[in-house]
Amino acid sequence: MPAMGTALPIHCNARKHGCREQAFALTCRAPFCRVNKDITVNSTLIIILVVAGLLALYAIKLFNDLVARRNQIKNAFAQLEVQLKRRYDLIPNLVTTAKGYMAHERETLEAVIAARNSAVAGLQAAQAQPGNAQNMAQLGQADSALSSAMGRLNVTVEAYPDLKASQNMQQLSEELSSTENKVSFSRQAYNDAVMTYNTLKQSFPAALFAPLFGHGADASPLTFADSAAIQEAPKVSF
Repeated sequence: MPAMGTALPIHCNARKHGCREQAFALTCRAPFCRVNKDITVNSTLIIILVVAGLLALYAIKLFNDLVARRNQIKNAFAQLEVQLKRRYDLIPNLVTTAKGYMAHERETLEAVIAARNSAVAGLQAAQAQPGNAQNMAQLGQADSALSSAMGRLNVTVEAYPDLKASQNMQQLSEELSSTENKVSFSRQAYNDAVMTYNTLKQSFPAALFAPLFGHGADASPLTFADSAAIQEAPKVSF
């Protein structure tokens, strides 16, 4: 018999009650569960940070690309503006020269000057905000009207051989024709820049971010009422 004062051992049927197995499981599994939970939380956090970092890098690159493309539009329009101004400056000189020979064609000459003034106003509006749909439409319509007026003047001049033979008139005509060709090339460069910009901002997923960066509206190309004027600069020959 056990000595007096000695605690009697409590026997537990492990197979029946699973006391030792349960105690062991509770002792061993608790830290393991905590480790697994920590790993899961850390992995999720890492994934979130990686995704957020990639989105931030993409957003920065997209922002810079949009700014670069918009600046290309401004630069291309500036080159176009130089050629258009040159054209608009030559026309009054040409009309002044023609007046000395075309005293009875006042209406035709005044129509050219009026169309030229409208084109100048359209250019000034477009200069304030290159690519704006309303401003570019105004410039396109005004320039088309000027081309039509110049075409009518060209037809009228055919009836004045002395005017056609004028050295001053020939020189102005050559300068105007050269400027028209430069306008055509500059216009194409501007429209190409517009297409590049619009393609970038319309693509996915750039279309989701572009409005957030202030690039909501598409840039507008410079078009003309007469589609043939896009393909070929107006010919001026006196």
